[in-house]
Amino acid sequence: MLQSSENSFQKFNAPASNPNTYNPMKNVTAPVDQATIGRTLVIKGEISGSEALYIDGRIEGKITMPESRVTIGRNGKVDASVQAREVVVMGKVNGNIQCSDRVDIRAEGSVTGDISTVRISVEDGAALKGGIQVHAEPKAQSQAQAQTQTKSPEPPKALAATASA
Repeated sequence: MLQSSENSFQKFNAPASNPNTYNPMKNVTAPVDQATIGRTLVIKGEISGSEALYIDGRIEGKITMPESRVTIGRNGKVDASVQAREVVVMGKVNGNIQCSDRVDIRAEGSVTGDISTVRISVEDGAALKGGIQVHAEPKAQSQAQAQTQTKSPEPPKALAATASA
């Protein structure tokens, strides 16, 4: 049976039967930009980008993600140098890691190679074979250099005048 379009329009636009009913708005957030390399994938070559990367497969080559987080999952095997803002290791890494923020090696993780980072965390049970270089944060260094440059060896003239009086 057909209904007139006028009646169906009124049904859909009619207000709720109880105007005091609370209907919360659904917050829609943008999905987290993260690429995933699955368990059965094998990649040989260079990987670069600006989104987070989760590796559960095998990578051979070079990973360059200077502004992002790279996570090596429990099944992940990386035979590559890794450059990222943050690296979390739950699988195996055979190569050097260079981070601008932090390296986190979880209990089931294994790293064979040199690490250069600002902060590092190694859980009990994790395996680490290689050198570790922990350096100061770039912001702290630039602030210290700016303070050293602004200091002059002679006191300000107004202060010198009051001292001699």
